[in-house]
Amino acid sequence: MLKKIEITNFKNFENRFVFDLSNAKSFEFNKECVDNGLIKKALIYGKNGIGKSNLGFAIFDLISHLTDKNSGSYSYKNYINANSSEAFASFRFEFQFEQNSIVYEYTKSNVETLIQEKLTINDNEYLSIDRSQSSVFTTNAKGAETLTKDIGKSAISIISYIDKNALLDEEDENNRCFKKFLAFVNGMLFFRSLEFNNYIGFEQGSGDIGSDIIEKGHLKAFEKFLNEAGIECKLGKIKTLDKFDLAFKFGKKLLPFWDIASQGTRSLALFYYWFQRLEEDDISFVFVDEFDAFYHHLLSAMIIKRLKEIKAQVIVTTHNTSMMTNELLRPDCYFIMKKETIKSISNLTAKELREAHNLEKMYKAGSFV
Repeated sequence: MLKKIEITNFKNFENRFVFDLSNAKSFEFNKECVDNGLIKKALIYGKNGIGKSNLGFAIFDLISHLTDKNSGSYSYKNYINANSSEAFASFRFEFQFEQNSIVYEYTKSNVETLIQEKLTINDNEYLSIDRSQSSVFTTNAKGAETLTKDIGKSAISIISYIDKNALLDEEDENNRCFKKFLAFVNGMLFFRSLEFNNYIGFEQGSGDIGSDIIEKGHLKAFEKFLNEAGIECKLGKIKTLDKFDLAFKFGKKLLPFWDIASQGTRSLALFYYWFQRLEEDDISFVFVDEFDAFYHHLLSAMIIKRLKEIKAQVIVTTHNTSMMTNELLRPDCYFIMKKETIKSISNLTAKELREAHNLEKMYKAGSFV
């Protein structure tokens, strides 16, 4: 799982910004929200324009050079902080897999141009390169001894280069950690719960939402999902050009779903499109930006409960303070983001927080500063 990320000089993060998911407390409720000492389910609050979306983009920046998944390049304009005179942005990720730790550090001058890379596994340097000094990389990976170490002007990440060109020793513990790291990154998904299907990671291409639900055989399941969300309806399908799409059933009539669905219902369809994938074991990490932008607070609570059920590590951003309750998560899972910091509410008060506390009321009263 992701343990920590440090960001410098990327978008609005001019100075070193740290998001630490390892400060789990010893609460005796909602224990499923923490795994091996790391926060597994988290909600992020913050004022408009504070950088919640950019935090997601920072976490998913490595998708562009470590995978062949959708990189969301449209989200990485104005890459370097505008106030800075530095020519590159710096990233430092910490991951934890069981008792093994991986630290991945790199710098970039833009979303596609790597300058430095270093990967450390259990405090041992596994590979590194500094392109500003040399095109030659070093590695201790067992099985990569015969690889050409001079990559010339190639922009490829040396992590991808080793993964694709070396026959790594599968018995070596560091190599197994390396593969777990790559599997985790390939299973990462960022999406926004808005009308347009913009996403980063996990897969390539952009499927049609309605056709995808129908083709997966989930039409009835989606109908049930909408009804559980308070939208009383019956669904069918209609033929449009060379494919089927969603429709509402009114007796014998079928009306196109997208013609009459409200913005909130459209948002639910987009969420369900991805939720079909979130239930798969290949998903490792999910960041949902503005997850409940068009939801009633009861619907928001239902979505959080659904997200708690999946195996993946989940982070969502929201402005909905009614979600700040111990009935859903716990104090170390609610984060308040400010310009220079992001901390859980359990780390923003000297008061001992208990299950019976009304967190939303305390937040509105200014208890978490």
